[in-house]
Amino acid sequence: MMKKKLIAIVVFDIDGVVRDVSNSYRRAIADTVEHFTARAWRPTMEDLDRLKAEGIWNNDWQASQELIYRYFESQGKQREKLNFDYDNIVAFFQDRYRGVNWDGYITSEPLLISLAYLEQLSANQIGWGFFSGATRGSAEYILQKRLGLYSPVLVAMEDAPGKPDPTGLFMTIAAIETQASTLIPILYVGDTVADMHTIIRAREAMPERPWLAIGVLPPHVQTTPQRQQDYKQKLITAGADIVINNVRELTPDKIQQLFLDSTN
Repeated sequence: MMKKKLIAIVVFDIDGVVRDVSNSYRRAIADTVEHFTARAWRPTMEDLDRLKAEGIWNNDWQASQELIYRYFESQGKQREKLNFDYDNIVAFFQDRYRGVNWDGYITSEPLLISLAYLEQLSANQIGWGFFSGATRGSAEYILQKRLGLYSPVLVAMEDAPGKPDPTGLFMTIAAIETQASTLIPILYVGDTVADMHTIIRAREAMPERPWLAIGVLPPHVQTTPQRQQDYKQKLITAGADIVINNVRELTPDKIQQLFLDSTN
């Protein structure tokens, strides 16, 4: 994307925002926990949501390990006496998610946005980029191979501390903005409590800048009105300024109206 005078910048999370990971990342977590608990327990989507709602388990490898530990703790065992090799957990997870040659669950992730949507933002002087806890390989697979983007602005797992640390968000913004666009409004679009907390911490670190936290309901919670409402409330409680069902609702007109509303 060419640098030019911008009126706003939108930074997107990837999982649950750009792609539906219900049957990929989340399936890989469930597979991993089931494997390392000797098939004694397979966490449900609700189990994963409860863990993610704690706001500190953005890394799905660490989330898998934590669920394994919690299962054995529920069986009366002490975490300190469990002997699970983290590298083995990661390797098993990656075998399921990425596959041997990018032929795993990652190949079946439905896209939630389109190239045309991003081009519409650019045409309206809205800059955009991606800050994700996904590995760079996984993020580039979806952004370049599936969406067809060429060298998008991306800060991935390997590039910055995990959320809710806002360092990666600041890095993404710095790669997008020009000197003329410094301190223009920022929207961060995410689907987890950690994403909302990231914006809160960014706002605390840089209060002179306008920030908006945009929560998106991931597809797996849109199965019943009650699940939608419960998840929406979690995002609002965590700091979301608004919650939408799909990122495509965030049109250029909507973006400009949100910031007009926030200044009134």
